[in-house]
Amino acid sequence: MTDPMTEAALAELAADLRATVGRMTRTLREHGARLGLTPSQSEALGYLYRDGPLTVTELARRQGVRSQSMGATVGVLEESGLVRIAADPDDGRRRVISVTERGRQVVKDARSVKEDWLAHTISARFTPEEQLALRDSVALWLRITGTEATRA
Repeated sequence: MTDPMTEAALAELAADLRATVGRMTRTLREHGARLGLTPSQSEALGYLYRDGPLTVTELARRQGVRSQSMGATVGVLEESGLVRIAADPDDGRRRVISVTERGRQVVKDARSVKEDWLAHTISARFTPEEQLALRDSVALWLRITGTEATRA
């Protein structure tokens, strides 16, 4: 049995993981940005793709921004044909934003670009044994976030 890590070692591990996740997020975002979306636009489109139609207020809350800022982001996405805005069928005063087929394709393309880059990088920089260790570590990363293994 392995001895538990000290508090100092755990704190250092936590700092290293945070920094690594931050670098990975920025790198993936840079690769996805090649499709012409800002990080805010990409994130909003991703929420709508995953979660279905949302109001501007709901979308703003998920991204942690003001409704006015999200309204501007949604406006650009609508002008680009990536989302549509319609009256809520249950409450005509509310407007609901949903992803268009073009928007769905942009999300799929962005994911593909990121996954292709990541697969190539793993293939080029890791030995077969390291690739298996990386694959096996995914379950541990999911436990950190409290999520189940899915291919979303």
